[in-house]
Amino acid sequence: MTYCVAMRLDAGLVFLSDSRTNAGVDHINTFRKMSVIERAGERVLVLMTAGNLSVSQSVVNILRERLGRDDQENLYNLPNLFEAARHIGGVVREVYQRDAAALREFGIEFNASIIFGGQIAGEEPRLFSIYAAGNFIEASEDTPYFQIGESKYGKPIIDRVVTRRSSFEEAAKCALISMDSTIRSNLSVGMPLDLLIYERDALRVRDHFTIGPQNAYFNQIRTLWGERLRQAFTELPGPDWASF
Repeated sequence: MTYCVAMRLDAGLVFLSDSRTNAGVDHINTFRKMSVIERAGERVLVLMTAGNLSVSQSVVNILRERLGRDDQENLYNLPNLFEAARHIGGVVREVYQRDAAALREFGIEFNASIIFGGQIAGEEPRLFSIYAAGNFIEASEDTPYFQIGESKYGKPIIDRVVTRRSSFEEAAKCALISMDSTIRSNLSVGMPLDLLIYERDALRVRDHFTIGPQNAYFNQIRTLWGERLRQAFTELPGPDWASF
């Protein structure tokens, strides 16, 4: 399991992913879920994956292998983010045609989901959610963020806090609290984390951080968040049973 979240803001884009793939008493594996494809000054593309690791790795590897090949479309030569999302969806379908039947024989579901976003010179920053069938949707004014993987624990705080007008600092802080809520509730989501900030029209990654268990800021906000939640809960009025 995994948890990834991305937010499309007026200021740019924020991406956050965990790195855990298996979790048990004596079996914990980590693989990075975030991939960055960048041509500074021309395009910045970010993918985050969830689902079956072999499927998602196959998709990312095929996309990377095709980079720079002028004889076929790839993420370096596609003219806009919509066409890039369509191309990624097509690669997902290629992997499905190749592997789905074999996986099914072993009782393994073909399962992959991708958050894809960035900016290509000449258009706005854009954000897409791509499904296992290769179809996709784009973030909008009403839905400025996407989650994949174990999304339910981190969703409430994002719904209450993040808007398109949020700053990078607000969005990153909210994403990290959302991740902390997920880590606390599900052992299959874990550190280290990848946090990437892309500023509108920069056409290069502004910040890309790896956040481990000893990260002072993450530990500070997760501690304060827990304390303030308990404080807010204590200060809420108790039920007036007579009014029920």
